[in-house]
Parts: sequence; structure tokens; C-alpha cells
Amino acid sequence: MELKHVFTPIRLADLTLPNRIMMGSMHVGVEKMENGIHRLAAFYAERAKGEAGLIVTGGVAVSPEGGMGEAYCNIYRDEHIDKLRPIPEAVHRAGGRIALQLFHAGRYAYKEATGLDPVAPSPLQAPINRTAPRELSPAEVEQTIQAFADGAVRAKRAGFDGVEIMGSEGYLINQFLSPVTNRRTDEWGGDFERRARFGVEIARRVRLAVGDGFPVIFRMSGLDLIPDSTTMEETLRFARMLEEAGVNALNIGIGWHESQVPTISMMVPRGAYVWVAQRVKEAVAIPVIASNRINDVRLAEEILAEGLCDMISMARPFLADSHIVHKSREGRFDEVNTCIACNQACLDHVFSGIPASCLVNPLAGRELDLALQPAEVVKRVAVIGAGPAGMEAARVLAERGHRVTLFEKRQKIGGQLNYAKQVPGKAEFRETLRYYRTELARLGVEIRFGVEVDAALLLAEGFEEAVVATGVIPRRPEIPGIDLPHVISYTQVFEKQAAVGRRAVIIGAGGIACDLSHLLAHNSGISAETSRYLLEQRVLDAKGVQHVMHSGRKITMLRRGKHVGTGLGKTTRWAVLATLKRQGVEMVTEVEYQAITPEGVCILEKGEKRLLPADTVIIAAGATSNNRLYSDLAGKMPVHLIGGAKEAGELDAKRAILEGSLVARNI
Repeated sequence: MELKHVFTPIRLADLTLPNRIMMGSMHVGVEKMENGIHRLAAFYAERAKGEAGLIVTGGVAVSPEGGMGEAYCNIYRDEHIDKLRPIPEAVHRAGGRIALQLFHAGRYAYKEATGLDPVAPSPLQAPINRTAPRELSPAEVEQTIQAFADGAVRAKRAGFDGVEIMGSEGYLINQFLSPVTNRRTDEWGGDFERRARFGVEIARRVRLAVGDGFPVIFRMSGLDLIPDSTTMEETLRFARMLEEAGVNALNIGIGWHESQVPTISMMVPRGAYVWVAQRVKEAVAIPVIASNRINDVRLAEEILAEGLCDMISMARPFLADSHIVHKSREGRFDEVNTCIACNQACLDHVFSGIPASCLVNPLAGRELDLALQPAEVVKRVAVIGAGPAGMEAARVLAERGHRVTLFEKRQKIGGQLNYAKQVPGKAEFRETLRYYRTELARLGVEIRFGVEVDAALLLAEGFEEAVVATGVIPRRPEIPGIDLPHVISYTQVFEKQAAVGRRAVIIGAGGIACDLSHLLAHNSGISAETSRYLLEQRVLDAKGVQHVMHSGRKITMLRRGKHVGTGLGKTTRWAVLATLKRQGVEMVTEVEYQAITPEGVCILEKGEKRLLPADTVIIAAGATSNNRLYSDLAGKMPVHLIGGAKEAGELDAKRAILEGSLVARNI
């Protein structure tokens, strides 16, 4: 595919970008670590080498109370200039361009991190913050506006190529614009013009401070996805006001952090919010940047070719593959390690105070630690098990020059990723499997399918070292009646080895059970295209489409513990559970299992006996490590244990891929 529009240069003020792909802002948190600013510089420099047209930093605080804590980057004192300078220097050495994001969290700032009370236009507590903010006085509003302008000047002095003003995602500027969070009655609140004044004045003041030739991007909220918030008409008026204030481009953000609508998780279709950027583009003459769930440069080309926007912002795709633009320019699309929007190692980490990385690319954020070195002694290495851990181990071993044979007892690679890809809304896992198939073939890894490996085979064939990634064995709890014919394992469902009746009870309520419930609740005979057709042709209304998309099964999940979906990520668990509730899945916790009978499952719930009728009972109650081969090989050759074979539990591809990557670097 020719990427004609993606690689058409674009000019922002005096800066010419070689392509239309921008790496969007992300808090990655590596600056909190030892040698942190140099880690951050190396992280950005690697993306510059990968040909990002423009990089935007994570938010850099313009004031102490508006940041994410002292460990994060700051730009509110002159002393911060030299501290930040290594970032643009490293990016420029790599041939790239980088803008600093001017940031103030407002009521989203955590007092635990800053040591200061958060501030906001009005003293209204955010549902995602334990601390209520105090209201900014008129004098403090003016000081904050000046802080943005002063921060922009410092960014220019530090060597950055431009700035982006953070005015979306529910942060301070967005809080001033929205009637939900701005209840002021002075000149900074009330009607739309007064609510918009704060953001417009920041844009105007920043432009005056840095001069006409220095690029100023404004990240504005295209949709708040908060009830009774800013309307689309107001949003478009705000965009025109920002254009008049002198900004060079508008980057369109979607949703607030407290919004109850998923906007960036895997369940969100690719490019689902490009239409919002299109609406803004129709209202202004300056370049408009679209974002959210655009993870393929070919999709970016289609969006640009249709004239829906002028640039594309990708954030997490640059975590998954720092060279996504470079590979795409050369037509090597199958070699791109595609972002699957799982959030498990990026957003889940950041919101837990852990430096970000990437499930499919553990090198992200570890550029100074995991540089790939050729093998000093080339060895013949066996990797047993082609799940996530084994695939990554084989890939890295081969890339370092070892001669690698990958054994898999089934007829395809992927392990339990082959289960995940079947779940509605999780088709992106197919991209990970495609990436590994491509890489293993490119690197010459020999793959032997349908082989049950034992120690004798490896010793007889002269392997010098082995990596055991044999995964897990599903656990079968001791419950009377578990051997009845209508009791099956979750693996049998995913591998289509057993039919599931109209009433299904799942013993277990972790991540796998949630995936299984979603799969069973979905009518596999109705595709997204079919449902759209039925809706567009008015064969059915929205409620009717929702009804036919449901399989009609009655599904119940059971758990001894208190919580459902404990294996799910912090930023996606709420959306998964909300979806299951809409699908009518019953979730029963704190139960005692008495017996499985031909009629169903007998439990004790809060001391009372209850029979849950079931045509099919599915066991999804955890797993044990399959590490027998490791024990057999110990003492006979150097052997390493990784993934589920090392530690059983919820399916944890993040840990598995990291362990595969680490062990392969040490052989």
C-alpha cells in the first residue's frame, strides 16, 4: 500500500514535519527511576529513530500543585530547563522533533503525590480522587495562565521544537470549559464565553510568549463523554476561538478519565472517534489531529486520504513498536508489533504508580537496560512451548544469533492467546500472533508442531540449552460430581471440543471466566456488519439489535472469594464487568460449593442452600504449573523455566513475554 498522504510533509509555524504521524503524549513514569531523565531521553530517541514525524512528551507540570509529583517532569522553575535539556538533545541526535506538553491536572492532581491541595475552577471533588480541590482565586487564575506562558518559554530555551497545551481529558483547562466542573460566577465562569476564557487566554498568552515561528498545539476535548458537559456546538466555537488566539494545530482528545464510556481499550473499534476530529476540521482552517485507537499506519493513510483530518496521533502504538512508521514506510507491515490496546503494562502501570512498558514489547521504557547484544557463543537452544513466553524467548534468541528450535504439542503457535482472540472485542490478539509468525519465520526459527517433548529427545538431539515454557494445567477443584458428563473445562469450550447448553454455570470468576462469559453470551451468528445493516435498514432498532446479538444463554459465574475479575487490568476491569452485567451474566461471590448434580450446581450462599440449574458446568478455577519437563532436565543440561510453567495463575501474557525476553538475553 502506498502511503502517499502519510508521508506528505506538513508545516506547523516554522517547523516542517516529514510525515503526518505524531507520537501522542503519554505519562510513562521512567523518569522516577534512577538515571530517570536519561531513561526518558532514550525512550523518546528510540521513537525518533523510528521516524515519528513529531513526538509530544508526557505532561510536564507548569505549577507544583498541578503536577503528578516531584518525580515527574516539571517546567515551573528556571532550574528545570537544564534538567529537561537531555530529552530534546537525544531526540535531535536521532533525527527527530519533539514538543513539550504543558500540563496542569487541576482536580485530578493527587495530594499524596504533590503534597499540595489540588486546585480547580470550583471546589468539586473528582470521583477518581480522594481529595477535594480548593477553588482558585481570580489572582491565582491569572498566575496559572502566566505559568503556562512561562513554561512555554522555558521549553523553548530547553531546546524543544514546540509545545502542546494540555486542554483535554478532564484536566484543568477542560475543567474550566465544562459547566459540570465550573460553577463560578465571576469573569472565569458562567456562560460559555467566560468558561472558555481560561483556555483561550492561555493559548493567546503562550503564543505571545514564544513568538510566531514556534509551534503551539492545543490538545482540546472533542467529546467529554460526561453527562451535561460541553456541547458539540460549544466545542466547535471553542476550536474557532483557539484558532483566532494563534494556535498552529488542534489535537482532538476524547473523554475524561472519569468517563464511563471506554475510549481507548481493546473493545473500542479502530478509528471510532475520527468523526469528532472531522467535525472540528470542518470548523477551522488550521491543521487538526485525530487520535484514539488508530494503531496501523495503513488506517492512518485511509483517514488522511479521505480528508477527515490533517495528522494522526498514535501514542500506545509507539510503545508496542518504536519503529512502526519506519517499517510501514518500507512496506514491512507484517513486521510491525501492533498495539492491541490491552492497557496492561501502560495505563494500568501508570495509574498504579509503576513505570509504563508494553505487554507485547517489554523493551519499551527499558531501552537502557535491555539493549539487544549478539550472542558471544552461538548455541543450539530448544524452546518448549509456543505460548507468549516461548514465542518471545525463541524470537529474541534467534535475533541474537542462536540456532533455535521451538517445540509445540499443538498444531499452531500462540498458546492461550488463541483463546483470547476468540472473545468479542479482543480480536487484536490476532495481530500479536501475526507478528510472531512473521518474526519467527524471518529469523529462521525451526518450529516443530505436534511433538510431546521429553528429556531424552532433547539430549539425544544434542541441544545445548533449553527454555521450558510449557504453560499450565487447568485445575479441577474437589467438588462432588465434578466427573459428571455435563462438566467440562474452559479449554474444551475455547477449543470447540464441547457444546455448551442454554444454562451455563462457570465455577470460577477470574479473567478467563469473564472472557468465557462474554464469548458464551455473544451470538456468534450475528457479525458487527450484520447488526449495522439491520440498524441502518431499520429492520431492528438499537434494542432489537442488542437482543439478537445475545446468544440467549443464561450464564452464572461463581467464586469463593469476594470479587469478580480480579485478574483484569485496573483501567479495563470496570468496562468488562459493566458489559457482562448488560449481557445478563449473574455473578455470585462468597459461595461454598456443595456438589454438582445432573440438575446443576448446589452451593451455600450466605448460609442458605441454593441450586443453580445448569445444562453445562464449566470449570475455570485457576491452574497449576506444567513444569515436569523442567524437573526432568535439571542437572542434565542448562535449563530455564518461564511463563505459566514457572508461576501459574491468571493468564498473564505480560509477565510471560517479559520473562521470555529476559531469559533469551541471558543465554
